[in-house]
Amino acid sequence: MKNTISIGHGGGGRLARDLIKDLFVKRFNNPMLAMLGDSAVFELNGSRLALTTDSYVVRPIFFPGGDIGKLAVCGTVNDLSVVGARPLYLSCGIIIEEGFSLKDLESITLSIKESADKADVEVITGDTKVIEKCQRVKEPAPAGSKQRSEGQSSKNNDSNIYINTAGVGIIEDGIDLGINKINAGDKIILSGTIGDHGIAVLSKREGFDFESTIESDCASLNEIAQKVLKAGSIRFMRDPTRGGLAAVLNEIAEDGNLEIKVDEDSIPVRDDVNGICTMLGLDPLYIANEGKVIIVAAQGDANNILKTLQTDPLGQNASIIGEITGKGKNKGVYLNTAYGGTRVLDMPVDDPLPRIC
Repeated sequence: MKNTISIGHGGGGRLARDLIKDLFVKRFNNPMLAMLGDSAVFELNGSRLALTTDSYVVRPIFFPGGDIGKLAVCGTVNDLSVVGARPLYLSCGIIIEEGFSLKDLESITLSIKESADKADVEVITGDTKVIEKCQRVKEPAPAGSKQRSEGQSSKNNDSNIYINTAGVGIIEDGIDLGINKINAGDKIILSGTIGDHGIAVLSKREGFDFESTIESDCASLNEIAQKVLKAGSIRFMRDPTRGGLAAVLNEIAEDGNLEIKVDEDSIPVRDDVNGICTMLGLDPLYIANEGKVIIVAAQGDANNILKTLQTDPLGQNASIIGEITGKGKNKGVYLNTAYGGTRVLDMPVDDPLPRIC
């Protein structure tokens, strides 16, 4: 580990994963934390509960399809949903720099309320802190883009806001997900197109004027998750946020000692997202999403789960993208390319687009 923390340590790739394992898991070691799940699952008075927490530092705070408030609610709801929990309650801690627009704060608060109502959860506790305005830190910009400061928002507000949320949910009897449940032959299902969120945030941040309007896929997945849990045998779920699809598949392969093969042609990507990624030298497989879920399902139930996804607006572009081809040997992720070859799909080192969540 390096002697100092870089922006890449927060990107959801190899640097972030090594930091978590080598420092936090080592120091706070316990069975629940060691699972490295989106939420910790535990029992209390005969009930199985899930608990998660996350912090949001997205720049800009307002972007096509959402804002930092909506993102905070949806992200926390989704981390509970993918472990099979029904989200119930949220906390909300807000850190605001002096000089922040009260109008923008009101807009973000309304967004939190609307998103919580839509997901059928309640914000039952919170905290507010106001801090001195921090010095702006320059972030690396993608090739061909104009460098902007971290704090520049879509409403020209030069003060920052950060949100931390925690969420608790209940897991019904009969639901038991985990990487250790995955078997060779299981199918991998992706609930929809990838890269939408990262490209929407990037285009707003850098002021790109594309012909098509790409909006973030930011959405709560609790309803669709509960639907698919009733549609067949699901081994594992995770939402591909920082690091994108490639990072999650590599996490599954590494933690489960699995060989995974996915088909490039089966992975849904919008044409405009793919075109922008090509223009900027980015790979949509590594771009963050905020309203998609990766499902590992029993082979015999995969088609029924896919059909269930496709009946929901959030899953209409769902696709079976690959399968678990081995367990205990040849650990890794392999991509069958559109050109007929096969290549290793590596774990990203960091995130190509900082500040996307």
